[in-house]
Amino acid sequence: MASSSGTSSGSSTMVTNSGSDEDLQALMNERKRKRMISNRESARRSRMRKQKHLDDLVAQVSQLQNENHQILTRVSITTQRYLNVEAENSVLRAQANELSHRLQSLNDIIDSLNGCNNNTGGGDGGGDCGGFNVAMIGFNEMVDHSFINPFNLAYLNQPIMASADNNMFQY
Repeated sequence: MASSSGTSSGSSTMVTNSGSDEDLQALMNERKRKRMISNRESARRSRMRKQKHLDDLVAQVSQLQNENHQILTRVSITTQRYLNVEAENSVLRAQANELSHRLQSLNDIIDSLNGCNNNTGGGDGGGDCGGFNVAMIGFNEMVDHSFINPFNLAYLNQPIMASADNNMFQY
């Protein structure tokens, strides 16, 4: 009897085990299904975050390209202005140099004329200054002479034209 009772109790445990196995299997299947649904939701949210991040990066690239284009345009305009100012400065330097040379020439002529006027050459009342007798010719007459008066020289009455390309003067 002991064996039959052990068998019967073993078979009832088996039945209980198989019922409990089915319940356990169903519970595991339910947990597996919930985990799978949760994983799918998590993956969907992850894809959405990834897509949003990608969209944000594309928008940022577009914005940065636009800013870069604006900066390049400003740099180009500034460079062109710099080159124009540099060319203008070059012309002005050339003109200033030419005017300085003209002024020096005029000062040399004035010094020469003043030297001739101050050099009366002794007791006869007149000195020789470049072929002109200073005592015989008044200063106004000497200034009217086209050789001595630099303002009567044709090349000095021409405007100065300087070119930014080759820095050469044109008369």
